[in-house]
Amino acid sequence: MMKEGDGFVRADQIDLKELDAQLERHLSRAWTMEKNAEKKPKQEWEIDPDKLIIKTVIARGTFGTVHRGIYDGQDVAVKLLDWGEEGSRSEAEIASLRAAFTQEVAVWHQLDHPNVTKFIGATMGTSELKIQSENGHVAMPSNICCVVVEYLPGGALKTYLIKNHRRKLAFKVVIQISLDIARGLSYLHSKKVVHRDVKTENMLLDKLRTVKIADFGVARMEAQNPNDMTGETGTLGYMAPEVLNGNPYNRKCDVYSFGICLWEIYCCDMPYPDLSFSEVTSAVVRQNLRPEIPRCCPSSFANVMRRCWDANPDKRPEMDEVVSLLEAIDTSKGGGMIPVDQQNGCLCFRKRRGP
Repeated sequence: MMKEGDGFVRADQIDLKELDAQLERHLSRAWTMEKNAEKKPKQEWEIDPDKLIIKTVIARGTFGTVHRGIYDGQDVAVKLLDWGEEGSRSEAEIASLRAAFTQEVAVWHQLDHPNVTKFIGATMGTSELKIQSENGHVAMPSNICCVVVEYLPGGALKTYLIKNHRRKLAFKVVIQISLDIARGLSYLHSKKVVHRDVKTENMLLDKLRTVKIADFGVARMEAQNPNDMTGETGTLGYMAPEVLNGNPYNRKCDVYSFGICLWEIYCCDMPYPDLSFSEVTSAVVRQNLRPEIPRCCPSSFANVMRRCWDANPDKRPEMDEVVSLLEAIDTSKGGGMIPVDQQNGCLCFRKRRGP
């Protein structure tokens, strides 16, 4: 038999309890080291889930819902992105959605302007989020991501315009709303941010009717090389011809979309109500179709519309120039708009039935 000094120990001399304790301590240290290695440094935009209370749904979209909520005592809107149960999407799809989420957060958290919805924070893939319901708190899947922004009680500009469809807006209000959006877009472009989905659905109103740009889901930093920004991105009806064509584009695509928004704000109506998406796309690109400007629209305002939606991006004004043009419009006499009590009989507001 070999001696203990030769590297062997007699079995009856081994303290099994102490060996178990040593093994448990070793495994615990190894597990802690592994978890610490996996833990990523906290991003500056990450929220503390313990400070967030998620309440009722106020809107639904393709990939999730928007809820009322409270974060650290402040009223907020919480956009929850649900990419389906585990295994329902491919790894490539999940990677694409996460990249889009990261892109939105990376753009939004750097912005600070009175006409841009204030970003508060976000979190990606945490199981610590809970929705407050009548039955207490309901936990959510760990693949849920959320974006927390200021809550704006006035809702979407589109909804506000629909409610005013019959009586239209006072011209002073038309200019105020238009200026809010123009100033917000001018700020974004000064920061090299292209929104790429400018439409009245993505504009929100606060309790004072100030309009703020929201939803930076497809926004991105403007490419130095226009060829790096191609492909159809945005919403049909608002998309510039160069975007519809799949050609290279830049921030001027936002200017085009803004021109369509101006028409919508003035008319409180939907552009191209009788055309399908495919018909709009073809007519905008090939026939230079644009919404019909009512005859009673003040020429100063109509000219801004036309310049913004010019087919040639180079001829469209920069947004800071648009701000100056709108600020120069005289609203003291209503801008030549037909009085409210006469508008129901105004033929200017008849819907166009085709190109």
